[in-house]
Amino acid sequence: MESWLKISCVLCIFGFLRELKPSEPYHAEILMGEWYHVTQDEVNRSVYPVGTYSYLALLIFVFLITDLLRYKPVIIANAITGICIWGTLIWTTTLRGLQTVEVFYGFYQAGEVAYYSYIYAKVDKQYYPRVTSHTRAAMFIGKLVAGLLAQLVIGMRWMNYKQLFYISAGTQVVALVWAFGLPKVEKSLYFHNRTEAIQDESKSDDRGLEKGSQNNPNEAEPKTTPSPSKKIKPWQLLWSHFRSAYTNPLVIQWSLWYAICLSGFLQITTYMQVVWKSFENEPTIAWNGAVDVALTLLSAVFALLAGYFHAGRLKTRSSLLSMALLSILEGCCILLSCWTENIYLSYLGYVLYGGLFAFSITVASSELASSLIEDSFALVFGFNTFVGLILQCILTFVVVSEKVNLNLDVFQQFTVYAFYFIIIGVVYFIAVLMQYLWSCSAKPKTIQDEN
Repeated sequence: MESWLKISCVLCIFGFLRELKPSEPYHAEILMGEWYHVTQDEVNRSVYPVGTYSYLALLIFVFLITDLLRYKPVIIANAITGICIWGTLIWTTTLRGLQTVEVFYGFYQAGEVAYYSYIYAKVDKQYYPRVTSHTRAAMFIGKLVAGLLAQLVIGMRWMNYKQLFYISAGTQVVALVWAFGLPKVEKSLYFHNRTEAIQDESKSDDRGLEKGSQNNPNEAEPKTTPSPSKKIKPWQLLWSHFRSAYTNPLVIQWSLWYAICLSGFLQITTYMQVVWKSFENEPTIAWNGAVDVALTLLSAVFALLAGYFHAGRLKTRSSLLSMALLSILEGCCILLSCWTENIYLSYLGYVLYGGLFAFSITVASSELASSLIEDSFALVFGFNTFVGLILQCILTFVVVSEKVNLNLDVFQQFTVYAFYFIIIGVVYFIAVLMQYLWSCSAKPKTIQDEN
């Protein structure tokens, strides 16, 4: 087996173990159950928002220390944090304890950046598409198995909901042990980058070879003294990549789309279980695990379809038009989830929304990556996630928080999220239409000028 494939497999096993958390599909079900001294409204307004705010506060910090510490220590810390989260959930029962857990969960979510960027520091660029698909697939498979296990255990009544925390904590322990076996990373993108020095030396050698061949063509190997390599400071390189990316109109356009859609997705996946818990006809056995399985499978299929149908087939304008239509459809699916009185139709709407989101975010990521000139994928996607989290915090503060005094119940909150996507789709559709009409009106003028 080739070395790059070995490293990919080792990392993917960690990703699988990290996502093997059967308690996740029933998290809200557990918190609102008999084991905790909190109400449904407190979970909705006082517990989950803490995780959102913590994720935002820690993302940039985690991104920088990930590069500074060269990935592996942050991956290990991420696994330790997972143990703390699900270990604490086993014994705590108070609102304050749950809020503390959400702070740790913010770091746990932010730590994903180490998992996704580690592989790029260990393998050559020619393998990037393959290892990217491997790491994403490992996370999907982990979620899939977790959903199946959770539904089986609950459906067969082998455990109660809270006992799922023991399995989640146990898999995090195994993930921690496995993380210590990850190969060390010698370089990183910014704080331990040697690329610039190597490039300067190679350019110097090339200049020397050219000069030598002009002075003495018979001399096969002229002696050259490479010029001292320049060492670029991490902050200079960060700013250079940032400026190069965000002065590109295409990058700005797709980054904005990525951040807007991501914020809505994070908000919906965070609070969807609260909606299901609010249904009057809630089934005796919740089917959250099966819904997670269906969502994961459909998301994987739609992501693959996006790569197959979109790659090289659509122009930017056509891509934006398809994104606008998909956004409107996503909003309609969310309306189905919160306007129906049948919880099974709500399940269906949520699964369809997840599949459509997977398709649209894959297209947006592909367009964004192809628009970048510098090797700044981690920086751009990290910053876009940060902007998405800012938008999510605004949504949380306005829609969920009691400070604004909107006093919306969870069904009304999801109605807001649905129209959030619909309005985004309509705005982008109008923008694309105006851009098309503008280009059509400009063509005749150009032809007249040429004549």
